[in-house]
Amino acid sequence: MYRHILVATDGSELSMQAVTHAVALAKALNANLTAVTVSEPFRVLAVDPILLTDTPESYRARAAAFAAEYLAEVEDKAVASGMRCNSVHVEEEQPYRAIIDTATNKGCDLIVMASHGRRGVSALLLGSETVKVLTHTSIPVLVCRSPPA
Repeated sequence: MYRHILVATDGSELSMQAVTHAVALAKALNANLTAVTVSEPFRVLAVDPILLTDTPESYRARAAAFAAEYLAEVEDKAVASGMRCNSVHVEEEQPYRAIIDTATNKGCDLIVMASHGRRGVSALLLGSETVKVLTHTSIPVLVCRSPPA
């Protein structure tokens, strides 16, 4: 069925639930597993207060540290299941594009990612990387939704 699964993580609790699912699926299918996390590049003009006082070097160092932490969590879950996991950290303005490009470049035949299930105005205003991946890729996508509140 699937031979190489890509799981996208942003370190959130919901994305870690998707990681748990991806690891279990990869193990059950004896598939390869690759994890990806995406950091947006430093911007001089920004609304985020941290970016207003940060330098490009310190921003990249902090982003790399967060990415390493997120990817280590995925690798730890994979190792605990008796599997290996390749990890990729990408800096990209459009995270959905980095997820699709990584899946394509690594030869993945399934993308697993989380969705917060936003609806209405919040979905329109905040957008959704998951929806963008679903819209722009021909690779199958398994979406792990948050449980109802």
